[in-house]
Amino acid sequence: MAKKEKAQDDPVTSTAKASGKAAGKIAPIPAAEPTPAPVHKQSVKIPKLQKKNNPHLPRRLKKAQKKAAALAQAKA
Repeated sequence: MAKKEKAQDDPVTSTAKASGKAAGKIAPIPAAEPTPAPVHKQSVKIPKLQKKNNPHLPRRLKKAQKKAAALAQAKA
């Protein structure tokens, strides 16, 4: 195959190329600065509910205590 000859550039494209080369020399493209990694926030741990400080007694013991308290009040 025969090599294709370079097509003649029209004046508009040649001036665009020239101005692009000149602009590149005047104001070079700034290099991308490495951005610092984003700071990760420490996650907040949700505390568990505190245990209540109520005495836990079986029903029979509660009834016995109420009965004894009622007898103590009746005597007094």
